[in-house]
Amino acid sequence: MSEEKQAAAKERVYSEAEITERLQKELPKWWYENGWIRRKYKTHSWKSTLMVINTVGHLAEAAWHHPDIAASYAWVEVKLQNHAAKGITDKDFELARKIESVVGWQPGKEGGALEGTPSTDQRFAYIKYD
Repeated sequence: MSEEKQAAAKERVYSEAEITERLQKELPKWWYENGWIRRKYKTHSWKSTLMVINTVGHLAEAAWHHPDIAASYAWVEVKLQNHAAKGITDKDFELARKIESVVGWQPGKEGGALEGTPSTDQRFAYIKYD
């Protein structure tokens, strides 16, 4: 058995009820459907969509856990599932939390030196924060 399959065999796969409960508590904007945990990010333009895709790609590559991504002009859908374990594991929840924290980051609300993207000027519109 390959190292990857051995590692996957040791990972806990969560039941649908456990997944739903964890999502409600930890990631309320994510949902479970057809074996995947999912999140749709709404953007203002294709440029913003590409930035979200690249951000998710960077985080996934750094984590070595890769989502499926669907996109259109003004949205990106991220789908996570541990392919080797054939279900949802802690890897999926951890990567989802990291994606959520980075893509949903609003520095202007933190009160620091970083003001964030101007929300009143559509030329600079980025994510449609929910």
